Order: sequence, then structure tokens, then C-alpha cells
Amino acid sequence: MLDSSTVTTRKLYYEDAYLKEFAAEVISAEGNDVVLNATAFFPEEGGQSADRGVLAGREVLDVRIRDGCIHHYLGGPVSGGAAEAIVSGSSVVGVIDWDYRFSNMQQHSGEHLFSGLVHAKYGYDNVGFHLSDNEVTMDFSGSLSAEALREIEDHANRAISLNIATQIVFLSGEEAERAEYRSKIDLTDEVRVVIFPGYDACACCAPHVGRSGEIGCLKVVGAVSYKGGTRVSMLCGKRAMDLFRHDRDMLVRTANFLTTNTDEVYESVSRLKDENGELKARLKQAGLRIMEMKVAAFPEGDGNAIIFEGPEADQTVIREAVNKLVVKRSGYCAVFAGDDASGYRFIIGIRDGDARLASGLLKERFGAKGGGKPAMVQGSVQAAREDLLRLFDAYFV
Repeated sequence: MLDSSTVTTRKLYYEDAYLKEFAAEVISAEGNDVVLNATAFFPEEGGQSADRGVLAGREVLDVRIRDGCIHHYLGGPVSGGAAEAIVSGSSVVGVIDWDYRFSNMQQHSGEHLFSGLVHAKYGYDNVGFHLSDNEVTMDFSGSLSAEALREIEDHANRAISLNIATQIVFLSGEEAERAEYRSKIDLTDEVRVVIFPGYDACACCAPHVGRSGEIGCLKVVGAVSYKGGTRVSMLCGKRAMDLFRHDRDMLVRTANFLTTNTDEVYESVSRLKDENGELKARLKQAGLRIMEMKVAAFPEGDGNAIIFEGPEADQTVIREAVNKLVVKRSGYCAVFAGDDASGYRFIIGIRDGDARLASGLLKERFGAKGGGKPAMVQGSVQAAREDLLRLFDAYFV
């Protein structure tokens, strides 16, 4: 059993953020949980996901830190390789997934620049940071307009282009108390501060790029109001470039489809939307007139009235038809909209009775969904038209 009071893991990623391969001694190996005397694998910490890679020929699935010990949680052997024996006292080799690590370094360093600029200009704190495989978000304590975000984004990219050398210092005691740096929590022990001179100084436990130019670029990709402040989403480096390529490809494909230029796509789509809205309104009116003719075809009297419509039938038109039918007919009045392949939406009403009996039978026989009140029910059902007609003929005469 590992005694975490006497064992800690040496953090090689503090000594060299660019270390891609290392050798270390196994301190503890319990199942898939391995602790080393030293590691270059960054654990999940400070809002950032853990490093990936290979340790002793096995995939590193997760890395966590507990009481100063860094635990590596391993999967099976990597494809085409052979796993080494992992026992206490043995020496193993770890290999960092460098592309993944460097991408995280780009995102995290970009976040520091952006947050430092926001703090300097607006005085807002970054109260929440999340860096995962899919997103990078920053939660600021105040409101940021679209104009403000563009301005900060421009300043951050200028700082990136200056290729500023990153400084990392460890502070403690009075020196730490006197120093000015951003931090989300009050720190009492030795503080590791990541500095981009002239732009930001922030307490941080993660690996960072050696120079700001390695961030590549920074792009704000979204912003929403969040807990009285602003949650900003951004991407840096290759992630930002991948997004640009994806969005550019989509824009070009859309422009080609519309046979227009890329800078005219918005106007073309807006025009199509307006035309589509007009067509829908005209179709709704046509559907209403056709439905009125179908309703008028039913004479007043006893018995059910069942109408079938296509999947495009408007729900308000269906409801209005049922309302008119229950005035004319004493039985169950229903409109089913859809087809046998995809199923039907339905509205069922009755003048004197309980429409829920009909929906209950549809649930019992066909697994229909829905509900309502005695006068009217609505829902959906997967059944054939002929089966639905037979059901009403057999049970609701």
C-alpha cells in the first residue's frame, strides 16, 4: 500500500514542458493504477484535462494527483506493441502524446493572455476555466460586449505576434505576498506563477509554451451571459485553424450550392428563408381550404369521422378540423397526419363522451403516446392506416 505521507512524485513537466519521453521508477502498482517517483504526465488539475500517452507499452487513460502523488491509470497495450511488466521498483519508460500536450499548452497560454488583458482593461476576474478535448471556456465576473471581445482578441493576437518569452517563477513567504499576480484561490504554500511580461502574471500548475508566438493564434468562438458575468469560448493554434478550415469549407460548399459568392451567402439564405416562410403560409392556407372541404363532406349525424392527412399537415389546421367535426358528428372525430412508414400524429375529440378512451385503446394496441382531456386528446402512433380504421370501426360505432 502506498504511503502518500512519505512519497511524492517529481513533476518533470515543471522542469521541462517540452519533455516528450522519460524513464522513472515504479513506486506503486495496484492493478491499473501506477505511481512513479517522477513523471512528465500532467494530471487533471486547474481546469485542464490530463495528458495522454503511453507508459510501459500501455495506453495512459487518465492521470490524477492525490496528496502529492500522481496516479497513472492504464489501459491495454498500444496497438502493435507489447506491454512491459509493471512492479514496484522496476524502471519504466513513458512517452507523452506530444500533439495533444502541445495543443493544451497553446490553449492554456492563450487563456492566460486573454484573461490578463480582460483583467487589466475591465478589472474582471476569471472565476472559472475549463480546457477539455472539445472546448475551452473562461468565466469572467463581468459583462463583455461583442466589441470588447473583439478588442481583447486583437490585443491577444498582437501579443502572440511579439513572441514574448514566457517566465515561470516560484514564490513563497513575503515575496509571494508582495507579488502581483492573478489567482482564483488564496494560496498559502509556494506559488508557481506563469508570466507573459507586460501582459499577464497568473498562478498556474500547468505546462505552458516557451514563447507567446507558439500559441499561433487566438479566436473567440462564442460568448454567453453566465451567472452575472460572461462565459467566453475560444480556441488557439491548430484547434483554431481546424475550426477555420471547417467553417470555410462549409461556407464555400453553401455558396456553391446557392451559386453565389461567399460574401453573399447570408443575403441569399435570408432571401430563401423569407421565400420559404411565404410558401409555408400559402401551403397552410391551401391545407386549411382542403381540410374545410373534407369536413364539409361529412353530414351531420351519428357516428365517427376519421380523416387522414399527409405528414406536412399543420397542427393548428388539424385541431380546427376536429373542433368543427365534433359539432357535426356525435361519435369520435379524429385527424391522423402522417403515413404508415413513419407513423401518425393525431388529434381526437368527441362532443359527449371521453376522448381518452380512444387514446387509451391506441396505447394498448399500438403503443401510442399522448394524452389530454375528455373533450380532446392528442399524441402520436406507429400503425397502419387500415389498422387504425378497423380499430375505430370495431370499438367506436
